[in-house]
Amino acid sequence: MRGVSEAYFDPDFDALIDRINPPGVVVDNETCEDCTLVKVDSANRDGILLEMVQVLTDLDLLISKSYISSDGGWLMDVFHVTDQLGNKITDRGMIHSIQQSFTPAPKSASPRHHHHHHHHQQSEYNSDSACCTCAAATTTTTTIEVAAADRPGLLSEIAAVLAALGCRVSSCRAWTHNSRAAAVLDVHDRAAAVDPRRLADIEQQVRGVVGAHSDGPGDRMRVAVSSPSPSGRVHTERRLHQMMREDGDYEEMTTAAAAAAATETRVTIDRWAERGYWVVGVRSLDRPKLLFDTVCALTDMRYVVFHAAVGSHGHLAIQEYYIRHKDGCSLDSESERRRVTRCLVAAVERRVSHGLRLDVRAIDRPGLLSDVTRVFRENGLSLARAECATRGERAVGTFYVTDASGCREVDPKAVEAVRREVGGGIVLEVNKDAPSRSPAEKKIRAQTHGIGIGSASSLEEARPRNSLGSILWSQIERLSGFIRS
Repeated sequence: MRGVSEAYFDPDFDALIDRINPPGVVVDNETCEDCTLVKVDSANRDGILLEMVQVLTDLDLLISKSYISSDGGWLMDVFHVTDQLGNKITDRGMIHSIQQSFTPAPKSASPRHHHHHHHHQQSEYNSDSACCTCAAATTTTTTIEVAAADRPGLLSEIAAVLAALGCRVSSCRAWTHNSRAAAVLDVHDRAAAVDPRRLADIEQQVRGVVGAHSDGPGDRMRVAVSSPSPSGRVHTERRLHQMMREDGDYEEMTTAAAAAAATETRVTIDRWAERGYWVVGVRSLDRPKLLFDTVCALTDMRYVVFHAAVGSHGHLAIQEYYIRHKDGCSLDSESERRRVTRCLVAAVERRVSHGLRLDVRAIDRPGLLSDVTRVFRENGLSLARAECATRGERAVGTFYVTDASGCREVDPKAVEAVRREVGGGIVLEVNKDAPSRSPAEKKIRAQTHGIGIGSASSLEEARPRNSLGSILWSQIERLSGFIRS
């Protein structure tokens, strides 16, 4: 029987559409007194909302409000943004960066050109101002991914074995949540970049350290070591979300995690039959990168956001998404609604900074991460989250530490002991602000007037008057005029 011919789809079709209809970007400093509006209209395609949010997040901008609407083949977004200090975006260089970052890069662009376009899903990650690095773009960088049960000293042991192998850590991000841990480390090792045996040796050594305290064959653990890929890599923080979700950190919450989630994060899921949407509401404590984390979770669960409204009300962040599943699957089943709810709660809670924040600065040298984390471990401190990287010859890091149990406040004597033992040349500062609220965030909250919701009650098919959605629908008709005017 003659085979049936199938339609051909050019894999570069999306890029072609972007070049024919490049995104329109307006940076508006006139409409609002306390923030800058970034208005974007673009041809709609898979994953574009996450790319847009990623662009703004990677430029260190804080998003206080957002209205998002897609209509067929077109997407229209308005983001209310400020810098990290809560100020409007007036620097001409930053405005240019915003406009350029939304412009699609030619496929044949040089690596340097791609470095400036953070929005590509697999572009090299340019971290926030505390931990930025360009090292990940080099051809001698090896990436190590670890997901395992959390325990005191885990990152210290991984860093020690890498130092013993002669691998120089250029950046590291590690998260913990619900007794699970995930880390992505970039290391310089010229041999590993070209020798598969060297890669295998590094992986075996790291796997041995991670699995040393395993409870047995049933204990979940993942270690992967990879050399640079010509097509680039997934955004580091999105990768951490993916790793922790695949590791099942959202499934069985520990008592402490469940208590925190119950008081800080609430998810509602309801059907709006008239329009064919599922309406997902998320209420949580406000913080930077919250929109990015939520959109990551929805995207990786293969849900498409058609409309959304995001804002703050006092110290709370209120998000409402109108979604459908890519494959047409329904949220009718209780099990799927439970899965989506748990995944969203986990995505929100992973980045919440529990513990005392310690900022570290030093001249970069081999074994630096190993030395610093060893001193933490030897003084009874456990890492809840870590972000560190190199900037030329300097190394910077932010560590959130708890006591070994993860429950009690850190003893000031332990911090002083750490400060003495890290040695000369390493500057360690204690950030005494609340761990999940920086001064910039507090200023943002003080300046934000809220979004006018009456309560956080569950949404109904009839769309209650006090729903955030009622504000969204009033904004949608204005979006096109805002952007095209």
